Amino acid sequence: MEYYEPLPMSRAELEASIESGNQTAITEALLSAAFFDPDWRWVQGICLRFLDHTDSIVRWYAACCIGHIARIHEVLDLDLVLPKLVSLKTDAAIGPYIEEVMEDIRRWIRLQ
Repeated sequence: MEYYEPLPMSRAELEASIESGNQTAITEALLSAAFFDPDWRWVQGICLRFLDHTDSIVRWYAACCIGHIARIHEVLDLDLVLPKLVSLKTDAAIGPYIEEVMEDIRRWIRLQ
Protein backbone atom coordinates (compact mmCIF):
# COMPACT_ATOMS: atom_id res chain seq x y z
CA MET A 1 0.00 0.00 0.00
CA GLU A 2 1.13 3.50 -0.75
CA TYR A 3 1.46 5.98 2.11
CA TYR A 4 -0.15 9.37 1.87
CA GLU A 5 -0.71 12.08 4.45
CA PRO A 6 -4.29 12.07 5.74
CA LEU A 7 -6.21 15.32 5.34
CA PRO A 8 -8.65 16.80 7.83
CA MET A 9 -12.32 16.38 6.94
CA SER A 10 -15.42 17.88 8.48
CA ARG A 11 -17.79 15.51 10.24
CA ALA A 12 -20.20 15.87 7.29
CA GLU A 13 -17.43 14.93 4.84
CA LEU A 14 -16.43 11.99 7.03
CA GLU A 15 -19.98 10.69 7.24
CA ALA A 16 -20.53 11.07 3.48
CA SER A 17 -17.30 9.24 2.70
CA ILE A 18 -18.03 6.49 5.22
CA GLU A 19 -21.47 5.89 3.72
CA SER A 20 -20.25 6.10 0.11
CA GLY A 21 -19.42 2.41 -0.24
CA ASN A 22 -16.22 3.42 -2.04
CA GLN A 23 -13.12 1.71 -0.65
CA THR A 24 -10.82 4.69 -1.17
CA ALA A 25 -13.31 7.17 0.29
CA ILE A 26 -13.89 4.95 3.32
CA THR A 27 -10.20 4.40 4.03
CA GLU A 28 -9.40 8.10 3.61
CA ALA A 29 -12.24 8.96 5.99
CA LEU A 30 -11.04 6.41 8.55
CA LEU A 31 -7.55 7.89 8.50
CA SER A 32 -8.79 11.46 8.65
CA ALA A 33 -11.09 10.67 11.55
CA ALA A 34 -8.37 8.83 13.46
CA PHE A 35 -5.88 11.66 13.01
CA PHE A 36 -8.09 14.72 13.32
CA ASP A 37 -11.50 14.08 14.89
CA PRO A 38 -11.40 14.94 18.61
CA ASP A 39 -14.20 12.49 19.51
CA TRP A 40 -12.21 9.28 19.94
CA ARG A 41 -15.35 7.32 20.93
CA TRP A 42 -17.07 8.23 17.68
CA VAL A 43 -13.99 7.29 15.66
CA GLN A 44 -13.60 4.05 17.62
CA GLY A 45 -17.22 3.17 16.81
CA ILE A 46 -16.67 3.76 13.10
CA CYS A 47 -13.50 1.67 13.16
CA LEU A 48 -15.26 -1.17 14.99
CA ARG A 49 -18.03 -1.06 12.40
CA PHE A 50 -15.56 -1.39 9.53
CA LEU A 51 -13.66 -4.27 11.11
CA ASP A 52 -16.51 -6.39 9.71
CA HIS A 53 -16.37 -4.95 6.18
CA THR A 54 -16.21 -7.39 3.28
CA ASP A 55 -13.16 -5.62 1.81
CA SER A 56 -9.94 -6.68 3.55
CA ILE A 57 -8.26 -3.35 2.84
CA VAL A 58 -11.07 -1.51 4.62
CA ARG A 59 -10.77 -3.96 7.54
CA TRP A 60 -7.01 -3.38 7.67
CA TYR A 61 -7.42 0.40 7.71
CA ALA A 62 -10.07 0.15 10.44
CA ALA A 63 -7.70 -1.93 12.59
CA CYS A 64 -4.76 0.36 11.88
CA CYS A 65 -6.84 3.39 12.84
CA ILE A 66 -7.64 1.82 16.18
CA GLY A 67 -3.89 1.82 16.76
CA HIS A 68 -3.80 5.49 15.78
CA ILE A 69 -6.54 6.29 18.29
CA ALA A 70 -4.49 4.58 20.98
CA ARG A 71 -1.40 6.58 20.03
CA ILE A 72 -3.09 9.96 19.61
CA HIS A 73 -5.65 9.87 22.42
CA GLU A 74 -4.05 7.24 24.68
CA VAL A 75 -7.48 5.80 25.38
CA LEU A 76 -9.83 3.15 23.96
CA ASP A 77 -12.80 1.25 25.23
CA LEU A 78 -10.74 -1.90 25.67
CA ASP A 79 -13.76 -4.05 26.59
CA LEU A 80 -15.12 -3.42 23.08
CA VAL A 81 -11.91 -3.23 21.08
CA LEU A 82 -9.74 -6.07 22.38
CA PRO A 83 -12.20 -8.96 21.85
CA LYS A 84 -12.84 -7.77 18.30
CA LEU A 85 -9.14 -7.50 17.51
CA VAL A 86 -8.43 -10.91 19.02
CA SER A 87 -11.16 -12.43 16.85
CA LEU A 88 -9.52 -10.92 13.77
CA LYS A 89 -6.27 -12.78 14.36
CA THR A 90 -7.83 -15.65 12.39
CA ASP A 91 -8.72 -13.36 9.45
CA ALA A 92 -6.63 -14.71 6.59
CA ALA A 93 -6.18 -11.30 5.01
CA ILE A 94 -5.38 -9.10 8.00
CA GLY A 95 -4.78 -11.50 10.88
CA PRO A 96 -0.98 -11.29 10.63
CA TYR A 97 -1.14 -7.51 11.11
CA ILE A 98 -3.42 -7.48 14.14
CA GLU A 99 -0.53 -8.06 16.54
CA GLU A 100 0.98 -4.75 15.38
CA VAL A 101 -2.23 -2.98 16.38
CA MET A 102 -2.18 -4.81 19.71
CA GLU A 103 1.40 -3.62 20.23
CA ASP A 104 0.32 -0.02 19.59
CA ILE A 105 -2.40 -0.42 22.19
CA ARG A 106 0.02 -1.93 24.73
CA ARG A 107 2.51 0.85 24.09
CA TRP A 108 0.10 3.78 24.44
CA ILE A 109 -2.51 2.52 26.87
CA ARG A 110 -1.80 0.99 30.22
CA LEU A 111 -3.49 -2.41 30.14
CA GLN A 112 -4.73 -3.48 33.54
